Parts: sequence; structure tokens; C-alpha cells
Amino acid sequence: MKKPGEETLIRVNKNLVKNEEQKIRDFIKRYDWTMEKTESGLFYLIYDTGHGKPVGKNRAVTIRYSVSLLNGDTVYASRKTGPLTFLPGKGEVPKGLDEGILKLKEGDRAKFIIPSHLAYGLVGDAQEIPAKATLVYDVLVIKVK
Repeated sequence: MKKPGEETLIRVNKNLVKNEEQKIRDFIKRYDWTMEKTESGLFYLIYDTGHGKPVGKNRAVTIRYSVSLLNGDTVYASRKTGPLTFLPGKGEVPKGLDEGILKLKEGDRAKFIIPSHLAYGLVGDAQEIPAKATLVYDVLVIKVK
């Protein structure tokens, strides 16, 4: 049995997701990108194919990246912070990046559009990423261990 107000909350959340997806689709159309969408809601485009080792869980991956908002503002970039190394599937990065990176191999370049529920959610990161922000990642896989 649902608690009072639970159905309203579910309806509001579904509308938020639907509205965010429409903004993402409008963004993709503006740039004329052909992107795939995963079941979770991640959009991705592999635009340059490498020939190295595939990324896998428990295999450290190093990427060069930029992260921007749908308005074009860059919020983080490896040219300032240096490459990022992490273990996919360990929760070290936003869920959408974890999911997307597992589709790549060494040398691949890709764009990920990560809806807020797969990024930093309702609160942002308390630094550069605002609440409920959709993120656009541009990544290059430089090393898979």
C-alpha cells in the first residue's frame, strides 16, 4: 500500500525525467548528433574508434575529459585537472560515466549526455555542478590496465 502523497511524488518525478529527456533530445538535434540511448537514460555517441583494450569492471581506466552543461558552460576539464583514473563499477564517478565508459576501449572518443539522475541528482556537486544538471561528457580513453 502506498503512503499518502507517494503517487503524487512518483508522478512529479516521472514528469521531471520526461522534461529532462526532451531537453536532451533538443540538444542532440541542435548538434545533429546520432546518439544511442541506454535503458537507464544515458545517451552516447562513439565518434572515434580506437584499437586498444576494452574497458572492463575492475580494470583501471584513464581518461581525458571535459564536462559541460547543456548551456555550453564547461564545468570541469582534464586540461586543468589532469587525466582521471578510476575503476569502473566502483561508484568513484557518476553512474552515467560508469555506464558509458564500459562501452569503450582504449583510444575511443565518445560523448555522453548524462541525465541528472545518473549524474549528481537533486543537489549537484556543491562546487561547479548545479542541482538537477544534465551533463555532457566528451571523453578520450587513454589507458586501460
